[in-house]
Amino acid sequence: MTESAPSAEEIIVYEKDPETRIATITFNRPDHLNAPTIAARVRYADLLHRASVDDDVKVLVIRGEGDDLGTGADLPEFMAAHTSPDQGPKLAEFRIGADEVTYPPQGSFRHGATLSSWYANSHSGIRSLQDFKKISILEVKGYCYGWHFYQAADADLVISSDDALFGHPAFRYVGWAPRMWWWAQTMGLRKFQEMVFTGRAFTAAEMFQCNFLNSVVPRDRLEAEVDKYAQACASNRPTDTVFMQKSFFEFMKQYQGEYLGSMISGLFETVGGFAAPDTDDMMFDQAMDRGINNAVKDNDSKFPPEWRLSKRARERKD
Repeated sequence: MTESAPSAEEIIVYEKDPETRIATITFNRPDHLNAPTIAARVRYADLLHRASVDDDVKVLVIRGEGDDLGTGADLPEFMAAHTSPDQGPKLAEFRIGADEVTYPPQGSFRHGATLSSWYANSHSGIRSLQDFKKISILEVKGYCYGWHFYQAADADLVISSDDALFGHPAFRYVGWAPRMWWWAQTMGLRKFQEMVFTGRAFTAAEMFQCNFLNSVVPRDRLEAEVDKYAQACASNRPTDTVFMQKSFFEFMKQYQGEYLGSMISGLFETVGGFAAPDTDDMMFDQAMDRGINNAVKDNDSKFPPEWRLSKRARERKD
């Protein structure tokens, strides 16, 4: 965890109401655009696992504190953990003690493959919603980028404010991300290819046209709209029926290759270091050296204003 980062319990806040059987997970780090630390992602996975078993929960609402759902994981913390000579922070993500095992060395295939395989595991906090056997509703506002965009792919229902932006900055500095297969399934291949090849963010209106979103409303109506959906889902069929419904959709997703896709995109993450720039392309290593936020913002200026990732940059007319 970075020195000033809050605890995992502060970043991922969980509440439930046994009467309505509606639970809520809130990403609560608005000063860092709700970026989860490694420990927070692990806590998120654990909470989903517990809520999936808990008979007091039928519907789970996932939301963000502040103006945005979130812009992805805490990359500076991630890079510090995975480049440190101290293997303790790195192994903590795998729920392994600092001296219990030896992590595969840098330069080995297993160094990256171990991590990318872990990202396909539901206990990693990356694709954990895929194994969730209750109804999940994601409330989106402002930025929905990176790790938070993973949650949008995997949630059952996605309700958005009309000012939301969707995408992954990694399409600008790497070119792929762990949930690519399922984004292609949920957005449609043509539009997702456009997102990947241009690296641009999509608006809520565009995502609604892709059938990626269930409802789009003004920001001041968002909470009420989410509550309407949550109450309806909680009042509909018995929890046993919901479990069977979710199992049906899980069979369908696996027939379409959801888990296979996660493993394949993980393979690309593993071998991605072999990608060479053409000329002055922004590459991951240089972006991390400069600071990923600054690098992405600087790179934004190469694109038309309406295709930029930053809300502020989109408002500027160059």
